[in-house]
Amino acid sequence: MLNRDKSRGALHIAIVGSGPSGFYAAEALLRSDQHVQIDMIERLPTPYGLVRSGVAPDHPKLKQSILLYEQIARHEKFNFLGNVMVGRDVSIAELRGTHHALVLACGAHDDRPMALPGDDLVGSHTATEFVGWYNGHPDYRDRTFDLSHDVAVIIGQGNVAADVCRILAKPVDELRNSDIAEHALDVLAQSEIREVYVVGRRGPAHAKFTAKELRELGTISNVTATAKPEECVLNDQSEIELGDRSNVNAVKNLEIFRRFATQDETFGKRKIKFRFCVSPVGLLGQERVEAIVLARNRLEGPAFSQIARPTDQTEKISCGLVLRSIGYRGVPLPGVPFDTARGVLSNIAGRVVDGDEPMARLYVTGWLKRGPTGIIGTNRADSIETVENLLSDVSALDLGSRSGIQALLPILERRGVRTVTFSDWLKIDVAEIERGKKNGKPREKFTRIDEMLSLLAD
Repeated sequence: MLNRDKSRGALHIAIVGSGPSGFYAAEALLRSDQHVQIDMIERLPTPYGLVRSGVAPDHPKLKQSILLYEQIARHEKFNFLGNVMVGRDVSIAELRGTHHALVLACGAHDDRPMALPGDDLVGSHTATEFVGWYNGHPDYRDRTFDLSHDVAVIIGQGNVAADVCRILAKPVDELRNSDIAEHALDVLAQSEIREVYVVGRRGPAHAKFTAKELRELGTISNVTATAKPEECVLNDQSEIELGDRSNVNAVKNLEIFRRFATQDETFGKRKIKFRFCVSPVGLLGQERVEAIVLARNRLEGPAFSQIARPTDQTEKISCGLVLRSIGYRGVPLPGVPFDTARGVLSNIAGRVVDGDEPMARLYVTGWLKRGPTGIIGTNRADSIETVENLLSDVSALDLGSRSGIQALLPILERRGVRTVTFSDWLKIDVAEIERGKKNGKPREKFTRIDEMLSLLAD
């Protein structure tokens, strides 16, 4: 059901994207003194963005923010419009005609390229693909991952890399009671992977894991996490960096890595091997990945500005799977200025700008605003800043000339778009939970959009 009756005289806001940044923007708007009507537009039939499709299935507590998002979605001044893709079903220009302001919160879902020789070989993937695949995201449902080889290499040392590593290394029986997609569970159950390398271009003091995530990798049953003692020795600049009060997490990480360096490598069915100051320079193989070549790096520059310079010292690791987790970029939207260098929409504190001039009634929040940094909760302060700037601009808006969803729905209906309301989503939600009960799981996600729409049609 859509809320249409109480929107007269309201400030009609369209939020594009239903992940954390979008919901926190909605929360800030609803808590304001302004009379608002919010229409959240999502290209999938399902809400919650990366909380649903990015959080690892064995970390269900990280999904508890969904309880707040559901509360927001039930508000009488809020509408959810799923299965609507901006740029395909409706344009930015049309939304600027139906709503007083737009908040773009559709994330940074394009991977930074590695651009190496052999990167197009079978067996070379992005971490985004793998995470989306095991989490049942419709975009990645039909990806295939060959786990019949002994060795996998993960490029990158952040929390996404930690999730990918854990899913590869963890005994499959410990995943069976999670909401991991059944098709992924079937493949993981047949995995032959015995060693997972986690490779970083700089030193152990620069790894971006949170200490909690890193520590967990050392507690997986029948798995040994190791590091090379010589690679855990810091240069003087890194020692200076660790002395900074804001670098507490790096200090904890280094302690964990040095403990890993004392581990007995003969123990455990599987091994996690951390490597530092090495970068990939090429993938080898005829038709598929057979090995990766790593170059030894040298750290140069002052403390807090060190960069990794490759040397001519290289090594080859035989492997059958390479997953790169080296960051994300936003995707340009038609008619919206894009900062190519940073991979975000051009903006100043959430106001979209063309050059130095703000574009009227167009705002951005989340990763598309600041880049792919922070955790789920980081988006709240980010969205509050954007909403505060939007509300400070209200006096310049013509509040009587736009009717929000009343004007948007006829456009979508003429184009044959089957919109999914929040009530529709709740039906999908119930069905997923029922499907999961059969296998002792919290839910079994629908992984294809046509399955979800068919359920609603029935």
